[in-house]
Amino acid sequence: MSYQPSPSNHDGNDDHRNRRLYNPYQDLKVPAQTLYKLPTSPEYLFQEESIAQRRSWSENLTYYTGIGYLGGAVLGAGKGLIEGVKASEAGDTMKLRVNRILNASGHSGRQIGNRAGVIGLLYAGLESGMVHIRDTDDIINSVVAGLGTGALYKAAAGPRSAAVAGAIGGITVGLAVTGKQVLKRYVPI
Repeated sequence: MSYQPSPSNHDGNDDHRNRRLYNPYQDLKVPAQTLYKLPTSPEYLFQEESIAQRRSWSENLTYYTGIGYLGGAVLGAGKGLIEGVKASEAGDTMKLRVNRILNASGHSGRQIGNRAGVIGLLYAGLESGMVHIRDTDDIINSVVAGLGTGALYKAAAGPRSAAVAGAIGGITVGLAVTGKQVLKRYVPI
C-alpha cells in the first residue's frame, strides 16, 4: 500500500488525515529479529584484551565502590528500621512513627553506605595497583589489598587499630576469595 496524497487544501486542517506511520520492515517477509545477527560475546579491538578475564581498573573501581555503597545503604536502612521501631513511643501517631522510621533508616543507611563505599574504593584502588605492579592476577593481590584497605581505613585511629583492621581485612578477603573458588569448583552453575 503506497501513500496517496489527497488534493491539497491550503488551510492545513486536513493534514493529519494524509499521514501514516512508516514501518521499514512492512514489505519484507522476514521477522525483524532475524535481520540482524548480533554477536553474543564481547568484541575486542586487540587480541590481548580478549585473553584477560578481568575488569579494567576503572570498571573495578566503579563496581566495588557501587556495590559497597549499595550494600551498606541497604544494611544501614535495615538497622535504621529497627532503631526507628524501637524508638517509637506509645502515644505516637502512625504518621509520627513512619516519620521516625524513615529518618532513622535514611540516617543509618547514608552513614553505613558511605563507609562501605569508601572501603570499596580503597580496596579496588589497592587491588588494581597490585595487579599493575605485579603484572599477575592471583589471590595474593586480593589479600594484600584487603590488608591495606583495613589498615588505611583505620589509620587515623592509631597503629594498633590499623594493624587489627588490616588483619581483619586480609582474613576476610582471603576467606571470600577462597570461598569463591570452592564454589566455582564444586557447585555447577
